[in-house]
Amino acid sequence: MAEVINMPRLSDTMEEGTVAKWLKKVGDKIEEGDILAEIETDKATMEFESFHQGTLLHIGIEEGDGAPVDSLLAIIGEEGEDISALLSGDSKSSEATETKKEESAEPSKSEETTADDAGGSSEIPEGVEIIKMPRLSDTMEEGTVATWLKQVGDEVSEGDILAEIETDKATMEFESFYSGTLLYIGIKEGESSPVDAVLAIIGPKGTNVDAVLSGKTSGSKESAPKTEKKEEAKVEEKSAETTAPAATSDGKRIFVSPLAKKIADEKGIDLSTVTGSGDHGRIVKKDIENYQPAQKAAAPAQAAAPSTPVQSAAFSAPVGEESSEEVKNSQMRKVIAKRLGESKFSAPHYYLTIEVDMDNAKASREQINSLPDTKVSFNDMVVKACAMALKKHPQVNTSWNGDTTRYNHHVSVGVAVAVEDGLVVPVLKFTDQMGLSQIGASVRDLAGKARNKKLTPAEMEGSTFTVSNLGMFGILEFTSIINQPNSAILSVGAIVEKPVVKNGQIVVGNTMTVTLACDHRTVDGATGAQFMQTLRAYLENPVTMLA
Repeated sequence: MAEVINMPRLSDTMEEGTVAKWLKKVGDKIEEGDILAEIETDKATMEFESFHQGTLLHIGIEEGDGAPVDSLLAIIGEEGEDISALLSGDSKSSEATETKKEESAEPSKSEETTADDAGGSSEIPEGVEIIKMPRLSDTMEEGTVATWLKQVGDEVSEGDILAEIETDKATMEFESFYSGTLLYIGIKEGESSPVDAVLAIIGPKGTNVDAVLSGKTSGSKESAPKTEKKEEAKVEEKSAETTAPAATSDGKRIFVSPLAKKIADEKGIDLSTVTGSGDHGRIVKKDIENYQPAQKAAAPAQAAAPSTPVQSAAFSAPVGEESSEEVKNSQMRKVIAKRLGESKFSAPHYYLTIEVDMDNAKASREQINSLPDTKVSFNDMVVKACAMALKKHPQVNTSWNGDTTRYNHHVSVGVAVAVEDGLVVPVLKFTDQMGLSQIGASVRDLAGKARNKKLTPAEMEGSTFTVSNLGMFGILEFTSIINQPNSAILSVGAIVEKPVVKNGQIVVGNTMTVTLACDHRTVDGATGAQFMQTLRAYLENPVTMLA
């Protein structure tokens, strides 16, 4: 069912928001937690994340447009879902809202006079700010204070985190948009209150809180005199330069306007090196535009240092400009990330490592490759040995299916191949029935197709076991993530020449380290160890694979 996303109220004084940037477009798939858009409030530009998943079916407010809180921002639902009823319902409600606004926009003079008269007795003292329970998600009706990070009497600076608030979706930090002393806490830790309830009061030390609360209770917000409204308007206009604070490497906050922060990001300027000219040292647009990097600071020191020891140059701070770029992930990279993440965090991996004597394998390979039109690699020998060992240990040739375990009676070994965009795993079907030369020819053909992006989906499906070899890069030993739905993957290192003990004598030998990653849900430790013993026997005596 489609979900209607309304313009959220992201600060306690926010009445309307402007969509600075959409990070998703109609038709995109949305996951819970994805950032939908950047929204400018009356205080700062903030990221707004989705609490629903599905397809983005409709955008109600375009980039650069502003709309009141609760206006239709977007609709998320199933692809192809009919949302015409929701859209027509929204248009009717918006018309009704406009009608109410027009009616309420023309109060009678007598009402204005009454409001002005009432204002004198309930006016909030200068510098005092009443903080209300904010609406931090589009469906939030009430919030629970999980933790207060400030206590009554603490000094609060603009940008400080006041509390952690639990919404109906998540626990979020709530920061102060004002500076002063925390005079009053209206909602204790663990307590819940509706949106707009008095959360706290910030103001000058010594303020009569009871008078402020009684004035608030009597409706001072509505009955405040026009002069105060004008002052508030000036404050709000000034707060357009207010920022979501950045942070330096030492954890200190930097206050910077959204526009200045955006320009700094584009120019690669480190905000910690910029001196702000705004209120309380806030960095504004002109500070970024007039910024000059301190790259020439070392030059005078060098010019005036004939008598300075040469070693002092080693202590001068390096000067440069930080830069980076974001490259859009390819579909292949996204799939790799998703599949390997699912495997690593769902399958309980464990690892078994053995060292294999490869002297006989080297000699056998030389003899085999001396035959006309025959070329076999050590990796081909490993693949063949794995296929034969899997027939003897069917528990390793399985797949976990939740309530059942699938035992594969056929053996199809996948061989991991590195390509420009990532990794692919072409599959040798019925590997146990193939000879060494067939395996070698098939691997070369499939690897060539993989690098030329010519592999078909059928050539990458159906593996029951996987081999990953980094020995050609000089890697001695490593572990791999299981290629699901397989239960195991073998990591193959390089063959190295080193001293070994044979018949009580130290001689030069050739060894190779291999590591088996197993899914403990299907393959127990003893089973994996027995498989590795069989694998070693085949590799150390290759003639047994030819029998």
